[in-house]
Amino acid sequence: MLVRLGPLPASPVRRILFVTATRIGDAVLSTGLLASLLEQYPEARVTIVAGPVAAPLFTAVPRLEKLIALTKRSHSRHWLDLYAQIVMTRWDLVVDLRGSALSWLLWTQHRRVIAKGDPGEHRVVQLARLFDLAKPPAPHLWISASDKATADRLLGAGPIPILGIGPSANWGAKQWRGERFGELALRLTAPGAVFAGARVAIFGAPSERAVIAPVLAALPADRRIDLVDAGALSVVAACLKRCSMFIGNDTGLMHMAAAMGTPTLGLFGPSPVTQYGPWGDHTATVLTPISYDALVTDPSFDHRRQLSLMDSLTVDAAEIGAIRLAARRR
Repeated sequence: MLVRLGPLPASPVRRILFVTATRIGDAVLSTGLLASLLEQYPEARVTIVAGPVAAPLFTAVPRLEKLIALTKRSHSRHWLDLYAQIVMTRWDLVVDLRGSALSWLLWTQHRRVIAKGDPGEHRVVQLARLFDLAKPPAPHLWISASDKATADRLLGAGPIPILGIGPSANWGAKQWRGERFGELALRLTAPGAVFAGARVAIFGAPSERAVIAPVLAALPADRRIDLVDAGALSVVAACLKRCSMFIGNDTGLMHMAAAMGTPTLGLFGPSPVTQYGPWGDHTATVLTPISYDALVTDPSFDHRRQLSLMDSLTVDAAEIGAIRLAARRR
């Protein structure tokens, strides 16, 4: 569903309500649109609604009036909670990227509403069409001076390059095995390799420690940086910006790295790269030899399963992808 009602308002626009996604990846992909609106309407203040996990990504957004972390409740009662917080405000523009009925109940001059789109078209392109933008706006994350300082403390100073690794995923089927991430990191940082002597930063949440453990175990203690539970997502974003390259599964971390301008290699299998590949000329993907369509239409496919469907992707293939991306960026 995509709804555009009339032309965009002319300035001044003083109040924008921006309802974005629950998941980190989708929320990151929406940040380019948000940045475009803030640029177009320099007098506007924005209220942002996001899921509680993704909300910290928006703490440093310029001219942020209010940040609402929307926690799902049974029987969609979270929408009633949100309605009570925002119904008395007169909005100049409401942007609802979750396709909810809420946006039709608010007092606003203009609204733009979109829900799930075509899996054959990238989400950033879909969002651009919502506003008839000629050029899809690249995702962009904002970090504070405090976030940067914390990242520098975690990563240390000095010119030694850092290779970022994101071995986890929110669905086991699209998770490349930790042992392979470990081997890949060793190859890319070996003497004479593209990131020779680099330190390796491993990203993840505390609940993903078991998945991340094989990567940590594969690396020498003096070259690994354990960033599991590094802190707020804005700090993680600042750490990702320091990386010379990030390699990870199709996750929010992958999109965060790309949004920070870090060369980003995404590993894809049972998820549509056409819709959710990392965005930008500084990114690349490596796909399993078994296509997405073949994986999800196989008679044995079950979206509830957590066993990896990424095993056909070899370390050799991922290494070649990383080397090519590094060469292209240089």
